[in-house]
Amino acid sequence: MASLYTQQARNVRKTWLLMGTFLLLVIAIGYAISWYYQSSIFLYVAVAFAFIMNFYSYWNSHKLVLRMTGARPVTKQEAPELYNIVENLAITTGLPMPKVYIIDDPAPNAFATGRNPENAVVAATTGLLQMLNRSELEGVMAHEMAHVQNRDMLVMTVAVVLAGFIAIIADFFARALFWGGGNRDRSPIFLVIGLVGIILAPIAAQMIQLAISRRREYLADASAALMTRYPEGLASALEKISGYSQPMRRTSHATAHLFISDPYGKSKRQSIGSWFNGLFRTHPPAEKRIASLRGIRV
Repeated sequence: MASLYTQQARNVRKTWLLMGTFLLLVIAIGYAISWYYQSSIFLYVAVAFAFIMNFYSYWNSHKLVLRMTGARPVTKQEAPELYNIVENLAITTGLPMPKVYIIDDPAPNAFATGRNPENAVVAATTGLLQMLNRSELEGVMAHEMAHVQNRDMLVMTVAVVLAGFIAIIADFFARALFWGGGNRDRSPIFLVIGLVGIILAPIAAQMIQLAISRRREYLADASAALMTRYPEGLASALEKISGYSQPMRRTSHATAHLFISDPYGKSKRQSIGSWFNGLFRTHPPAEKRIASLRGIRV
């Protein structure tokens, strides 16, 4: 039986492997375009545009997420139990006290956002507060604090930047192939390969991005068990959360990966049953996460 620390190390290695694959995909596309045009200027322009577009999103990501989810700040007097749990976890981990928000929604869920621990925000729905007991709520908030501790928001921002970069380059290359330009003496085989790459590259980028998100969930679960020394609290919470059938009132594919559970509800999770469609999940299956939590030692 693997220890908590072994599981954490394994998840970190797999996450960086996925990030490395992402970077290799970016380099491969960049090399193909440079080879086609025999000039790197187009690649430089595309890279600059992608990073400028995402620079604003990085610095303002938490504000955008809070606005999109309808979260509102709460004080210690308004939500004493939630606030005390987060405060105790911040002391335990040595992290700055994050801002605490609430989402008025009966669906049980929670998320963390912010580019670093100093600007972190943790949020929980009213449904989560009503459904869970204290040990379960502590497990969920420890999971969110683990995202802050593990700098998951930074990793996910990098993944978004790379995915956006690949999409932009693929679109640019598609226009170049259809409208001409570059070296016209290239073999028609290159045109076929380019078209296939244009179609598959953004899909592959999205799959890698989602895979990174799923890896971070496993790591946050393991980290939460370490914080609380009680994996059963989070495991029990995930059973209750995953059993809820209705989606959240305000959902978005842009923020779905931030939540502890799929905000689209149980009905959509059950409809995604095949292995292929499972590649596009924003979260790993709840039953696997629960089994993993109950199979580790603390």
